Amino acid sequence: MGLQRIRLELARTPDFPQGSPDHGYEFVAPLTADGHIDAKAWKDDKNRCEVTRFWAGAFENGMLRHVGSGWRFDYNAKDDADDEPFFKLDRHALSEGAYVSITEHDGVQRPFRVASVMPVAG
Repeated sequence: MGLQRIRLELARTPDFPQGSPDHGYEFVAPLTADGHIDAKAWKDDKNRCEVTRFWAGAFENGMLRHVGSGWRFDYNAKDDADDEPFFKLDRHALSEGAYVSITEHDGVQRPFRVASVMPVAG
């Protein structure tokens, strides 16, 4: 499938019982035909695999990183304390409607729904 722009939106939580399209992430990643992140292709395109975290009008930019068999968002390459790891993303396909979990800066693991997956132009 090549490089895709993936939008994750906050799923239902106690603070947001209906979920929230105003809280989430947009990131670029190479996906396989079955919707998994392609670790080999990521090595070639890792500098294009950017993430924007959006949280009620506030934005934070970083990169998608591959650590061991895991994936995480990294906002400061010199400090791992701000990293936000996915929960077993290597086992989950990133297809519209699917759910993934991310442990955010505050140490809380939250669920996110894949709202869209679109090819990256160029």
